[in-house]
Amino acid sequence: MDKITCIAYLLYNSSRDQNIKNKAIQLLNGDVSIRDLKREPSLQTHIAFTESFLKKNKIDKNQVQQFAEEFLVLEV
Repeated sequence: MDKITCIAYLLYNSSRDQNIKNKAIQLLNGDVSIRDLKREPSLQTHIAFTESFLKKNKIDKNQVQQFAEEFLVLEV
């Protein structure tokens, strides 16, 4: 899995706030960038946490894949 998909997955699962979950889905689909999210004061802490967690820990690739399959929008 690529870094952006993993960060989106961790961001989605790190909070119960629906706004953060929506931003994670937007990140997954490329509607918003990591740089854009880091500029939002309400998300800076969450982004920093997910990036550090990703560097320090291994995450379950199967769960990340399920997250991507569920929320990734494919345009044909």
